[in-house]
Amino acid sequence: MFRQGKRQKAKIGNSSLAPNPQPLAPVFIGRGQCLEQYGVGEAYLPVLEALGNLCREPGRESIIAVLNQYAPTWLVQMPALLSASELKQVRRRVQGITKERMLREIAEAVEALTHERALVLCLDDLQWSDYATLDFLSYMARRSRPARLLVLGAYRPVDVIVAEHPLKTVKQDLLLHRQCEELAVELLDEDDVVVYLARRFGEASLSKPSRQRLARMIHARTEGNPLFMVNVVDYLVGQQVIRQDNGQWKVESAIETVEVPLNVRQFIEQQIDQLPTALRQMLRAASIVGMEFSTAVIAAGLEKTPEEVEHSCAELAQRGQFLVTKGTSEWPDGTISGRYGFLHALYQEVLSNRLTVRERIKLHKRVGERLETAYGDRAKEIAVELAAHFEQGRDTQRAVQYLYQAGENAVRRSGHREAVTHLTRAVELVQTLPNTLERAQSELNLQLLLGTQLSMSKGFAATEAERAYVRARELCDQVGETPQRFMALGGLFTFHLTRAELKTAGDIAAQLLRFAHSSSFDAFFVWADLCQGLVLHATGDIASARQHIEQSIARYDPQTHRFPAVQDPGVLSLSQAAEVLCLLGYPEQALRRSHEALTLAREVAHPLSLSHALFVATRVHQMRGEPRLAQECARELSVLCHEQGLGTHAAGATLLQGWGMIEEGQAEAGVVLMQQGVAAYQRVGSALNQPYVLALLAEVYAKIGHREAGRQMIAEAFARMDTSGERWYEAELYRLRGELLLTQTIKSQKSENPNSQ
Repeated sequence: MFRQGKRQKAKIGNSSLAPNPQPLAPVFIGRGQCLEQYGVGEAYLPVLEALGNLCREPGRESIIAVLNQYAPTWLVQMPALLSASELKQVRRRVQGITKERMLREIAEAVEALTHERALVLCLDDLQWSDYATLDFLSYMARRSRPARLLVLGAYRPVDVIVAEHPLKTVKQDLLLHRQCEELAVELLDEDDVVVYLARRFGEASLSKPSRQRLARMIHARTEGNPLFMVNVVDYLVGQQVIRQDNGQWKVESAIETVEVPLNVRQFIEQQIDQLPTALRQMLRAASIVGMEFSTAVIAAGLEKTPEEVEHSCAELAQRGQFLVTKGTSEWPDGTISGRYGFLHALYQEVLSNRLTVRERIKLHKRVGERLETAYGDRAKEIAVELAAHFEQGRDTQRAVQYLYQAGENAVRRSGHREAVTHLTRAVELVQTLPNTLERAQSELNLQLLLGTQLSMSKGFAATEAERAYVRARELCDQVGETPQRFMALGGLFTFHLTRAELKTAGDIAAQLLRFAHSSSFDAFFVWADLCQGLVLHATGDIASARQHIEQSIARYDPQTHRFPAVQDPGVLSLSQAAEVLCLLGYPEQALRRSHEALTLAREVAHPLSLSHALFVATRVHQMRGEPRLAQECARELSVLCHEQGLGTHAAGATLLQGWGMIEEGQAEAGVVLMQQGVAAYQRVGSALNQPYVLALLAEVYAKIGHREAGRQMIAEAFARMDTSGERWYEAELYRLRGELLLTQTIKSQKSENPNSQ
């Protein structure tokens, strides 16, 4: 690397290696690279590339088998490795993918894979890594179970600092916990240059004094920069300053007077200028693709035959100039071509900078079109790459199309932040298109998906999600009445309900019901009645809430009304029915409905739906006065939330588990858990259920003798209830306030008349 930007290598790995390891079989080595063109947008890009490369080498069957058993959520991201029937089977197994599930699965797969054979993952250019890859590095480093795993990550510190990339924070945290080791790649000294010359030209060729004299001059010019050193030596060979004489390498005595370019960039520029025009054109075209490229795509960009480009690349690679061979590429349309890579990122950068704007636009567009044709129906697999080419090629319409697809791909990997990155850029681009009905429809699709992903990444109460849904609703006014208006209203309903803005949520629920009546979609009635029931339940109209929720249950068809991207309406309706029945005084019916909700949730196999069913089941047991059963549900919910990263229900699990512990005599530990649960509710920004949460805390404070704290909690609960209108737990609040007042009165009477019995 350059002096102003040394490359760092961090060894990241599991410190709990197996004791007394047996001699290892040959090592698995997987290599992956982050790409500047994609930035943070392609979730797990280098890790998937490394795994994909491993699965194409000898012994691939055993690796694919391990992934199939332990990490199907990863295997499904690499469809080219599976037949159509195998892919279909794996997809059936991976509903409800979350970041936590993917990380857990890949850790278990690595542990299984490395039982007999070590694994080395080499991840290059981490200064351009996506967020999900950083999560992978942190998770693997902190894994406590043994694994023969070594992760080597290379990055440029200057780029990380300038771009404020989160890699800096991740690295510092790992160093703090002694979970990685950082190795700076130092500049070479004169002795290193002597060793290089001896290896390149042979110990018996250049005399020792010649090597030392040459090394002194090269080090003085390059200051020990490895890339610069290699280029200077190549230059001196080309200028015949270092030449062969009767099979022996010799150095001209006039070496000190040789004009050497001042820096490596000048060297590369000079090397490029010395190439024939055809080779220069080919390398410049290759530079817009990335560090690696296939000859077929370059041929399309230059409108040449693949054979011509293959010959040029092979010629340069054989000379060790600019390129190195990287095997072959095979596309879905049957095209097979050579694959090459630049020897260094600086070669690609310098070549790319020599392109004019017009040339760049033309090449990107041609390359994008060729890749799109080659992948056909599977073009979505390379959506990020296609989006980059079409954006640079000024084909905005197709760039938006593939950015939307890239967002959907990120969602399938639970890369919600990466999805937001793609969709936000797509929204920016689509607004530059002519203001037509087609543009409005395209932006509507983007805003709806963006709203969902902002809700998942920032929480249902995130104002950014609200903005996306509001804009989607505005676009519906342009597009007309479509099912998407219902989706936009549904997103706004969830936002306002989560923030306990119940009047607004109620108005939207009424709109949803009117929309359902005006449409022919039976599924809309399922959701509309459910939303009405949720608002009525929250505002304390429990009997009316029951009516709407039962109507939602009656309309629900498990075969046609399942929505894998959101919560299952059948599970939600059954859960809410259980809670409503409990409040109306039908505890046995409530328990039956709760069991039905849990059964359906496990059948649907959707984590968010199951977490809701478990949360409500825990509350039902709490309201029935069953602390042991409440704790069992809360523990299962807590494990599920930890594995799947479900923050809101995790807070509820902690709170109710603490309540159960207090009821069974573990007061001190239970109070700590309940306080943690309340804090977790505040962190996720949920204002709904706050009167209930405060009432529970007030009750336990009173039980352990902290009556003043309990009275403060009750006062705050009433204040929140009056502000939001959330009154479903109002009766209990009055009961608790009465008990606290009664206790206070009795205590006061005893203090006034200590002799009274």
